[in-house]
Amino acid sequence: MSFLDREHTVARPGYSRWLIPPAALAIHLCIGQVYATSVYKTALVQDFGTTLTSIGVIFSIAIVMLGVSAAVMGTWVDKVGPRKAMFTAACCWSAGFLIGALGIATDQLWLVYVGYGFIGGIGLGIGYISPVSTLIKWFPDRPGLATGMAIMGFGGGALVASPLSRELLAFYDGHGDTAAVASGGAVAKLFVTLGVVYFLVMMLGVFTVRVPAPGWRPDGFDPAQLKAKPMVTTAHVSAANAIRTPQFWLLWTALFCNVTAGIGILEQAAPMIQDFFRKGETSSVTVAAAAGFVGLLSIFNMTGRFAWSSASDFIGRKPIYVVYLGVGMVLYTLLALVGSTSTALFVLLAAVIISFYGGGFATAPAYLRDLFGTYQVGAIHGRLLTAWSMAGVVGPLIINGILDARGTPGELTASDYRPALFTMVGVLAVGFVANLLVRPVAARWHEPAGTPQTSAAAQAAAPN
Repeated sequence: MSFLDREHTVARPGYSRWLIPPAALAIHLCIGQVYATSVYKTALVQDFGTTLTSIGVIFSIAIVMLGVSAAVMGTWVDKVGPRKAMFTAACCWSAGFLIGALGIATDQLWLVYVGYGFIGGIGLGIGYISPVSTLIKWFPDRPGLATGMAIMGFGGGALVASPLSRELLAFYDGHGDTAAVASGGAVAKLFVTLGVVYFLVMMLGVFTVRVPAPGWRPDGFDPAQLKAKPMVTTAHVSAANAIRTPQFWLLWTALFCNVTAGIGILEQAAPMIQDFFRKGETSSVTVAAAAGFVGLLSIFNMTGRFAWSSASDFIGRKPIYVVYLGVGMVLYTLLALVGSTSTALFVLLAAVIISFYGGGFATAPAYLRDLFGTYQVGAIHGRLLTAWSMAGVVGPLIINGILDARGTPGELTASDYRPALFTMVGVLAVGFVANLLVRPVAARWHEPAGTPQTSAAAQAAAPN
């Protein structure tokens, strides 16, 4: 297995850096399937004879393990290189499906928790961060564009997995009806299929990825241009030191607030649009239209990751977070006050809000690179993703808690959502202030000159 070692992944002269984003995309498109678990959620409830909450725990474990494994394994990922990390992610993600399939076939729910939730969740975390530092090193001139192209795949993974899963479930059940609730046996076969297919696709990324040779830099790129930009450092900070700086925790807070607000809408999207246009016991928005709205939000989540992170290369990472959080406050206020006046206006406001949600994820690695340099940026990113894990719990708790206090699901109206939306405005305000307080990292946290990472930076800055 020595071909997985970092020293065997150094790119030879002539290797195109534009092969790296597709390699990263191969990983992120596969692990983005986690957003498509609702496709077979009802089928698992019926098969195991349990509750929605019990099945929902599978997703919760996976997301928590994403944050935990990214934080714990981040330094290891930077040390061993992208190929070994991506291979490990592929093995865990595929094994999660296969163990989950065994649990479904033998009617052992705990095996699904262990398989898809715990082991698959580890694959999620390692797979999410494994391409990041490599992309940033290949694209020092456009880090937002590079990370946006890859992380876009995570947001778009469900767009591929959802229809594919529905078709496969109908095929395995032998009736061809994609709207029918699938049997447990069909879901088990789906898990085996996804486990095998995703492993093969992820292997394409594993064998394609390379790290740049020491001293490599893009043609025409002048590292002095980075030094001329505010908030961009040419120094390096280790992961251990990064979490001791106020800048890390200010950015952690900004990301947490952005995700908390966005995930609240994502989690409640389908019933929310129906409730906003409810008169009496009926809504002018049909179930099919609400499902289409959810799909539209997925598209904006995906495109926002690419478009906004690419824009940050030109206007800066701190200003783009001002847009996410500041303009987000305005949009949430408008959604609360006038969102129920027009379906088109509601959809537009929600779509832009979700594009900010996705953009916040994709811009974060480049923001970290600006503040802490390229050394161990993957490990720092892993620690930052704990903000996502916490927001994934807090956001739905706020929305669902307020809505539970306002009335019964299926009978709520736009006015019942206003306290929750105004609460999210307050959450975004906290993140807005945190982002404004971000300043360049003090020199005392920088790695000393003469260490391998600072020597590599010096080589990159030297004339060819």
